[in-house]
Amino acid sequence: MKRDGACNSLWQDTTQNFNGKKIVVNPNQVFDVIIAGGGITGITTGLLLQKAGKSVLIAEAQSPGFGTTGGTTAHLNTFFDTPYNTIQKKFGDDNAKLVAKAARQALEFIKRNVEEYQIDCGYQQLPGYLFSQDEKQSKELEDILKASQGCNVECSWSEHLPVFIPFRKVLQFDGQATFHPARYLMALAKAFENAGGVLLENCRITDVEELESGNKVTSNLGSFTSQNFIYATHIPPGVNLLHFRCAPYRSYAIAVKLDQQAAYPDALVYDMCDPYHYYRTQEIDGELYFIAGGEDHKTGHEENTEACFRRLEAHIRKFFPVKEIVNRWSSQYFEPTDGLPYIGHLPGHPGNMYVATGYGGNGMIYSAVAAITLTDMITGGESEYEELFDPNRIKMVAGFSNFVKEAADVVGHLVGRAILPSDKLGELADMAPGEAKVVKYEGQRLALYKNENGKIFALNSACTHIKCEVAWNSAEKTWDCPCHGSRFSYKGEMLTAPARKDLSPVEIRKEEKV
Repeated sequence: MKRDGACNSLWQDTTQNFNGKKIVVNPNQVFDVIIAGGGITGITTGLLLQKAGKSVLIAEAQSPGFGTTGGTTAHLNTFFDTPYNTIQKKFGDDNAKLVAKAARQALEFIKRNVEEYQIDCGYQQLPGYLFSQDEKQSKELEDILKASQGCNVECSWSEHLPVFIPFRKVLQFDGQATFHPARYLMALAKAFENAGGVLLENCRITDVEELESGNKVTSNLGSFTSQNFIYATHIPPGVNLLHFRCAPYRSYAIAVKLDQQAAYPDALVYDMCDPYHYYRTQEIDGELYFIAGGEDHKTGHEENTEACFRRLEAHIRKFFPVKEIVNRWSSQYFEPTDGLPYIGHLPGHPGNMYVATGYGGNGMIYSAVAAITLTDMITGGESEYEELFDPNRIKMVAGFSNFVKEAADVVGHLVGRAILPSDKLGELADMAPGEAKVVKYEGQRLALYKNENGKIFALNSACTHIKCEVAWNSAEKTWDCPCHGSRFSYKGEMLTAPARKDLSPVEIRKEEKV
C-alpha cells in the first residue's frame, strides 16, 4: 500500500493497494456529490451518501489511504486531545455534552460498519487509561474526570495501569476501541463501489467553480459536474481562512515486537506529557504488535526529524522489553485553534461546498463524525452538530491568541525564483548522499537533495501555496512547508494540501561565455 513518505507504516506493510473497478465516467453525468479525497473521511462520507440514495464520485489524487489515514495510530476514543473541561470553558456545558454524544455515535457507527460488512480489521473494544506523573497533572486529571462525567462519558479512578510506567493517578475510560485502519478503509471503499459509487484513483482536483446549477469540477482526468462538493483532503487546497485556523503538526510512531515473556497491554494508554505519549496493541494475522507514538512538533520546525524517532525509541526501551522494531513512521495532523474540528460549509462558500478538517490527533473518530454530519446536511438540510463544528464560527476569545501565533509563522519565509548555472551546482551542493539543504544563490533560495547515487535534485524552495520556504524532513525524505503543512517529494511532487501544484524544478544550465 502506497503512502506519502519514505517510512512504511505498520498498516501500509500489511495491506494491499486498493483494487477498484475500472470505470470511465460519462462527462455529461451530473453527480449529486463529488468528494475530493479517498482517505477515511472521504470514503466513509461517500458510502453513507451513496446508501442514502445520492450519486457520488470520489476523486483520490493518489490511492485510498495514501495520506494520514495510512499513518494514524488508530485510537478510537470517547475522549479527545482537547479534554471536556477545556471544551466546557470555550464552548459551554451543552456543547461539551454534544461533542461527547458525537463521539459515542461515531464509535457505535464504526462498530456497526465492522459488523455489517464483516471487516477483518482486528476491531476490539478496550478500556482507555490517562495517567498523571506529578501534582499538576493530577489536578488536571481531577478536572478532566469531573467534566467527562458531566458529559456522560464513562470514566472513573483506577488503581491499575496496564503498563509499567511510574504514575500518581489513573483515570479509566470504558468503551474505547482499536482497529486496523487501512483494512477498514479498503473494505468501506469496496462497499462504496458495490453500492454504485464511483471511485477514481490518480484523479487530482485542480479547480472547483461554483455555478448556479451546482459545481464544475476540473481534474487531470477531465471535468465533472455535481450539485454538492466536499473537500475531504485533510486540509482544503488553495488559500482559505481555514489555513490560518489550523496548524500542521507531525507525530511519530513505532511498532515493535516485545520479548516473548512480555505481556502486551490490553488497553489504550496515554500519559500527560507535552508532547504526550500514547500506547496500544494491535493483532494482525495472528501476530501481536505494540505501538507507541509521540514526539509531536509543528511541521517543518524540527531540524532533525530522525532524532524524533531516536527519542521515541529510547522512551519505549526505557519501559518496555523490546525484541524487535518492525516499523517506524510519522504522520501529519492539523490542530484547530479553538480545539474543535471544522465540519460544514467551506468559509467563503455558503452554498453547496463543504469541508472537514482540523481533527487534531483524533482523526479516526472525527472522520466518522464528519461523515455523519455532512450526510445529514446534504440529505436532510441540517445536522444537530452543524452549528457546533461550523467552519465559519469565529471565537476570538477561545482561539484568537493561537490564531495570531500560528498565522505569524508566514512572515519571513517568502522567496523568489531562480536559475542555477551548472558550474555552481557542485559548489552549492557539497552534501553527502541522502542529504538535503536549502541554499542561497544570488539572493535566491534553492532546495537541493542528493540521492544515494549522487544525483542532485534542485527545486525552487518556495511552497506553491503562498510561497513560504520549505524545510527538509530527513526521516520521510520530503520537503515540508512550516506555514500551512503542504508537503512535497524530493522530486517536487505535491503530496499534501493546501498546495495545489508541485514545487518548481530549478533550471540547471551551463553558463554561456560572452
